[in-house]
Amino acid sequence: MGAPCPWLRAPVLLASLLVAQPVAAAQPDSQQPSLPAPGVQLAQVPLASLPLAPPPLGLPQLQQQVSCPALQQRLASVIGSEFRVWSVTVADADGRLLADVNGLVPRIPASNQKLISTAYALDQLGPDHRLRSQLWRLGDGSFRLTGEGDPDLALPQLQRFAKLALGSGGSSGTPGTVVRLQIAEEPKAAWWPAGWDPDDRYYAYGAPVTRLAVTSNAIHDAVMNPPSRLSALLQRSATQQGGKVQVSLVSARQPLPADAVLLHEEPSASMHSLLSLANTESHNFTAEVLMRQAADSWDLGVVRQRTMLWLSEQGLPMQGVRVADGSGLDRANRVTSRLLAALLLRMDHHPYSRNYLASMAVSGRRGTLRNLYKGSSLEGRFFGKTGTIRGVRSISGVLESPDGLRYVSAISNGAYDPNSTIGSVLRASQAGGLCP
Repeated sequence: MGAPCPWLRAPVLLASLLVAQPVAAAQPDSQQPSLPAPGVQLAQVPLASLPLAPPPLGLPQLQQQVSCPALQQRLASVIGSEFRVWSVTVADADGRLLADVNGLVPRIPASNQKLISTAYALDQLGPDHRLRSQLWRLGDGSFRLTGEGDPDLALPQLQRFAKLALGSGGSSGTPGTVVRLQIAEEPKAAWWPAGWDPDDRYYAYGAPVTRLAVTSNAIHDAVMNPPSRLSALLQRSATQQGGKVQVSLVSARQPLPADAVLLHEEPSASMHSLLSLANTESHNFTAEVLMRQAADSWDLGVVRQRTMLWLSEQGLPMQGVRVADGSGLDRANRVTSRLLAALLLRMDHHPYSRNYLASMAVSGRRGTLRNLYKGSSLEGRFFGKTGTIRGVRSISGVLESPDGLRYVSAISNGAYDPNSTIGSVLRASQAGGLCP
């Protein structure tokens, strides 16, 4: 990680965040089966195996004691009798814990999980990173197509790959020539995190996570066999160009031969667009790919361990935290509102803080928050991430208030009317003069 770098605070920072729209369509937050009974918790990753990393030097740390009784009382009043199913944490830019209700209770975060995977990816890969899809020529005259999960891989790129393979096939132009092309892909058992509900896997938002994913492995619904679809599209592209390809499947975990030569590379959109797609539009596929790239592995067990280690290295409160996937579809994820508030505080002092905050939805204006809080004091002043699966509603982000920035995280597991409560939490957190 680079040296800590102070950045300008709001309103200058927040007013500058005008971002391009993501380049791929995304599904809204998904639905899931019913919530486990209150108090039931899944086994969690033991933290004893993680090193006790000191907090980053020179950065504000989230305090452990509540320091604003007035806001604490307001939030307690807002939550009322549903105290048991809510976790809410509010902090300021100095790291003061202004208010905290069950902030250390682990809960299912839904798509608030994407705040973790995108922060990890931005820190590890940087704002200029692009995912690559590459065509290689092997020593035996065949070709291999490799990828890193570009969510916007589409027919134009495939047509270029087919044309280059046909034109570089040695005896191209000879009638009846067949070009041999390998697709390097993950095994089918790794296409979905094990904790994704089987029913979700048929929808676009639950599409399989593969390295070579044409239109994110979704049309109207999920594409259940991505290599088969990719093979058919490549063969069709070759036929349209007067040639023929013979496509086979190889393991992406099989190293390239030493004599492989890179012929062509198709880069993805910039990290800025990828982050926005994951956070603003809550695109599950992109969030999963970014976490795998950040961990430099497509073995999800390894990815989980490295993500947990990175979180620990940030000096964040890790009690009860469990990373199961990058998107939040897996109900085995466990986070706390205090962890997410501390992460938002940490990332707002990160060298790439502008990129992270610019990837968020904006209340009343953009992304999954575009239709919320219009015409209210919250419009255009909350930059955050929503989360919705059955029985779970969450929202976390950075809120502008008359007294400065507020880092807010609210997670409900089983609330009756969570949307109304979240609005009240945000309005109470925005009120001026409560926390001198």
